[in-house]
Amino acid sequence: MSLCVEMGDKLLFFFFLSPLLLIFSSKALHCSAAADTISAGQSLTANQTIVSKGGDFELGFFTPGKSLKHYLGIWYTKTYGQSRTVIWVANRDQPIIDLFSSELKLLENGNLVILNESKVSIWSTNTTSTASDSLELILGDDGNLVLRDRLNPSVIIWQSFDHLTDTWIPGAKLKYDKRTKRALKLISWKNSEDPSPGLFSLELTSDSAFVIMWNGSRQYWTSGIWDGQGFSLVPEMKSRTTFNYSFISNENESYITYHFYDKTRRSRIKVDLSGQIKHFLWLEVTKEWNQVWSKPIKPCDVYGYCGPFGRCNNVEDSSCQCLQGFKEQSLEDWNLDDPSGGCVRKTPLQCQAKDNFIQMLNMKSPVNSMPFAVDSSANCKSACLNNCSCNAYVYNSTGCSLWYGDLLNIQQLDNGGDELFVRVAPSEVSSSKKESIHRPVTVCAIAGTLALLGLVLVAIWIWGRRGSVEMSIAVEGSLVAFTYKDLKIASKNFSEILGSGAFGSVFKGVLPDSTLIAMKKLEGITQGEKQFRAEVSTIGTIHHVNLVRLRGFCSEGNKRLLVYDYMENRSLNSHLFRKDDSKAALDWKTRYNIALGTARGLAYLHEECRYCIIHCDIKPENILLDADFVPKVADFGLAKLLGREFSRVLTTMRGTRGYLAPEWISGVAVTAKADVYSYGMMLFEIISGRRNSQLEDGKIEYFPTWAATKVASGENVLSILDKQLEGNADAEELTRTFRAACWCIQDDEAHRPTMGQVVQILEGFLEARPPPIPRSLQLIMEGEETYISS
Repeated sequence: MSLCVEMGDKLLFFFFLSPLLLIFSSKALHCSAAADTISAGQSLTANQTIVSKGGDFELGFFTPGKSLKHYLGIWYTKTYGQSRTVIWVANRDQPIIDLFSSELKLLENGNLVILNESKVSIWSTNTTSTASDSLELILGDDGNLVLRDRLNPSVIIWQSFDHLTDTWIPGAKLKYDKRTKRALKLISWKNSEDPSPGLFSLELTSDSAFVIMWNGSRQYWTSGIWDGQGFSLVPEMKSRTTFNYSFISNENESYITYHFYDKTRRSRIKVDLSGQIKHFLWLEVTKEWNQVWSKPIKPCDVYGYCGPFGRCNNVEDSSCQCLQGFKEQSLEDWNLDDPSGGCVRKTPLQCQAKDNFIQMLNMKSPVNSMPFAVDSSANCKSACLNNCSCNAYVYNSTGCSLWYGDLLNIQQLDNGGDELFVRVAPSEVSSSKKESIHRPVTVCAIAGTLALLGLVLVAIWIWGRRGSVEMSIAVEGSLVAFTYKDLKIASKNFSEILGSGAFGSVFKGVLPDSTLIAMKKLEGITQGEKQFRAEVSTIGTIHHVNLVRLRGFCSEGNKRLLVYDYMENRSLNSHLFRKDDSKAALDWKTRYNIALGTARGLAYLHEECRYCIIHCDIKPENILLDADFVPKVADFGLAKLLGREFSRVLTTMRGTRGYLAPEWISGVAVTAKADVYSYGMMLFEIISGRRNSQLEDGKIEYFPTWAATKVASGENVLSILDKQLEGNADAEELTRTFRAACWCIQDDEAHRPTMGQVVQILEGFLEARPPPIPRSLQLIMEGEETYISS
């Protein structure tokens, strides 16, 4: 082409050629990243990917289903059906919203990070290396993403096989670390469009057996122990025709791995959304995954599979259905293969004799029944009707069983089972069922007359009871609305006090069915009736294994009470600062589990609830312990609800001196980081077994200052441990806990971790570098009077 082309021709040429240039430049951009490695300083963005040398695996950003969120993951290539088969996800809990402004970058210091649109790290390997010139991230033909030194490839800095998500592929190890006593878990996705951790997990135990857990707290399946050839309850794993399973145990760890004899075949084992572990094999002929085996065999054997008030149909297709009179709590979740949220009532109960029962035949009864001593089905029914929190009953050869609260694990059987009666509002009993009952006219007339007479007698009886002992007459969602007289009787006129705090005193009580409860008489609550009920109803929907469950409430004029489950081991402070020396001190493992469970409960309140809930008063007195010393955060319902559309809230100062964050004192806006500070102060007390401020020889000793000084000067971290434990603690766990505590109490809230990050630090998934000593602690060392020592 001549160099004398006119300007107009140049423009015409440019506009004609530009689409082609864009196509080629786009392709070149993709190809430039289509190798199997990324070097230090390089990034992976948007639609760029890297592919393993053999072409079996690909790493890049993906979007599950119709979701608008993006994740970094690894998937099998050449197995595309309706969607790609993802085997690993990096940022499970931190999705990307703006994909084209985000990137995966290997930093010069050896840290692999995902940067969002604000160039803030939302995920990282938390690694460092001095080999910046030879660092590389490589995706292997085994599906393992490895960060290593190219000049010394045998030294692995980080690898995805050490951080499996929901899928186990050949060559990867499922292991139990004997040194840390922690297992590498496979955790299901939440639903088909959300890879965040779900309810079900698979792990190898110290006894060399696989178990599947629900919500990390309840085991519902085991493989049996390894017998040399396979697991005793999984005969499919003993076959040596296609796969070879190997179990290795040494002084540091136990692990199991598996391989294909035919290395060209593709396979995966995953913890499915159904709560089953499933083994799949790719069939090239049909271009689809074929299920080899699953455990448990039936989805209905998965604990909590259909959620509260959901029925699993064992007879037909193991599908979940809501009981009659109930509807899906979240139809959207059900459509995404996640029925674990269960069902809710279509019509609230009216309570007492006004309610009715639906008869269900051939049922496997729900879990957690309460026996009730009566001698007939009619009396069993009456016992349930007379308690507003009773939701179902069964009367069989073993006697009467009642169910309170949510009904879980209901199964429809082909034959046998129980005759289950589920409580519903009168309007939910179908008219067709009533019309199907045929009686002679004369019998109906007599029955009608007797019923009318009975109603008159009941009305007279109820009228006579008014002014004496009233029963609860309303239900707000799943909460029981108790009358004040109910609770007065249950507590023997509030005679046994369990404790008191900023919001009122707590009393022990016993319901008519012998259930122990704790009731809190609220003081200083100025909300109106409608607002109070609305907030309590919201709190009643919050459920977590590390939160105290709210059973019900009372609201009569200025009489406001909240009714909770009773905790057998009372509060944490009664064990840490015990007055009775005959009671054994909590061992370190129990303390560590309490610290971790409490952090999980607070992380749920801050980050996973529909509304961010700031507790405002974290301290040992508000951490309750059940019979197994599982921690339960109490009083969270009394903190101000903070909508997710706001990041801060100005409120009056609450809490307890000694645990208050600096922002409370200075009067600036308070966020969830105020709870993080209080939690950190409590961690010090868990470590030391004493109050942070304590009078010794006429002087105030402040433990956080003393401990920080000791560790900063190079002393063994065991030197700060409660002396009653005589050094019996896991030094690594203690170090993580101490560092977490120090980071939590940083003066600037921006320097404090979130509670979700605290959980990761305690679990060892997020490394916490040695923290700086907060300025407030330094002032105390220098003898200056500050808010923290007052």
